[in-house]
Amino acid sequence: MTPLDALIRSLARRGVRRMFGVPGGETSLDAIAAASAAGIDFVLARHETGAAIMALATAEVTGTPGVLLTTRGPGLANAANGIACAALERAPLCVVSDGFSAEHRRFVTHQFFEHADLLAPVAKGSSRLDGADAAAEVERLLDAAMAAPSGVVHFDVTGDAVRREVPAADPVPQADPAPDAAALAAARALVAGARRPIVIAGVEAAADPALADSVRRFAAACGCPALVTYKAKGVIADDDPAFVGHFTGGSAEAAAVGEADLILLAGLDPVELIPQAWRYRAPVIEIARRAFPVRYVEPAAGLYGAPAAALAALVPDGRSAWTADAIARHRDAMRARLAWTGQGALTPSAIVAATAATAAALGLDPRVTVDAGAHMFSAMALWPARRPRDLLISNGLSTMGFALPAAIGAALAEPERSVVAFTGDGGLAMALGELATAAQTGARVVVVVFNDRALSLIDIKQRHRQMRRDGVDLGAVDFAAVARGMGVPGYRATDPAQYRDALEAALRSGGPAVIDAAVEPDGYLDQMLALRG
Repeated sequence: MTPLDALIRSLARRGVRRMFGVPGGETSLDAIAAASAAGIDFVLARHETGAAIMALATAEVTGTPGVLLTTRGPGLANAANGIACAALERAPLCVVSDGFSAEHRRFVTHQFFEHADLLAPVAKGSSRLDGADAAAEVERLLDAAMAAPSGVVHFDVTGDAVRREVPAADPVPQADPAPDAAALAAARALVAGARRPIVIAGVEAAADPALADSVRRFAAACGCPALVTYKAKGVIADDDPAFVGHFTGGSAEAAAVGEADLILLAGLDPVELIPQAWRYRAPVIEIARRAFPVRYVEPAAGLYGAPAAALAALVPDGRSAWTADAIARHRDAMRARLAWTGQGALTPSAIVAATAATAAALGLDPRVTVDAGAHMFSAMALWPARRPRDLLISNGLSTMGFALPAAIGAALAEPERSVVAFTGDGGLAMALGELATAAQTGARVVVVVFNDRALSLIDIKQRHRQMRRDGVDLGAVDFAAVARGMGVPGYRATDPAQYRDALEAALRSGGPAVIDAAVEPDGYLDQMLALRG
């Protein structure tokens, strides 16, 4: 087989059914043809970063590698933000770019820079597939993409990788090692001595169904409260009696976590937390696939390797001192802190609540994607997630422009399930071209634009610092009209009744739609201060 054959066959064997990108005129065309022959469809995006985010959302929903295809030079450079997003969201992403051959490297400077050097800060490895064991190199790098922390690998494919033959390579099964016995004994002793433990689930629990199950079993067995990071929303269902709220490293959760005498971090990656110092004195047990080189707190015991089995081994024999009423009080207090205090006929909180209620009334169970921006405070607090990956968000990178392409990737991965993309006007403007991708693919995506005519999250930080308002006004944009110009039904809503009517029509349509919801941003500052302190 050729090195390109080896790559495509390995991706197909690992469950890949779709790749995303914008092709060039070189080997990316060969990659599309080879992928099609292997049953892997190619989806043409309108921008490479959008394609990368579609691919990472596919990886999060399916558990298989996402695949991004780009041309050389500007194509790969365009994708840099989406590739960094996959790296910091801990999503396995395979980047395939048109490469420069050894012959071209002797004289070409047009569009040329070292692709591997550009991606070095965020990629786990890069290969031009020019070695004698290219097929083995494919397996090694794709295994690395899936290994903890899951992330990005890069293949720079030249004409040589399309033409020459190399020997095939057999995949080698990968498994996490068992946790250290001494560390497990120390962790068991800590759990046995704790009266008020608390468990906090992170991104690794969202990606690992067995670990998510262990989190739920631990909380149920000892009757203790559980929190989730944004990436782990749904690991503990919002309606589970153990659920308290979200753990971000801020102040909203401090009262609940501060009462604990033992904190168990189940698959929580430090990349998920806001940059504030750790504020708790209770000892910490860290349970993860690997030890983190940079962390907020030094654990009293660290269990690394097979986290689901490790946490299952810590389930106590008896109940903790927590009561159901105490857990409920903390949950109610956290939600109350994030209550909307602003004005306006149509509020962010009302939009999220109405979306959940209308979908339920129609018998739908949509997944949600959430963009970076002030609207995420209401979306995260009020959307009722019941399973891991019911809600997708960029948290490690927290990039704007995430919600729409992520929604397209998720909707194509599971076409039987619609997706609601909650985005701000700034975030949608960054990914606006992907509305045409949604129209072309027929993705079941309803885009809800919290249109407040500004970069509101930056605006409230500016106001909090008592600075002059500057550089945050976006001006008025009729996104409903823009959507219609791209072949997508567009609706405009300025009050709750209009919004419910538009949402019902959009959800019933069976294809993409946009709802331009006019909101006033005056309550966002209170929400941010309540959440982060």
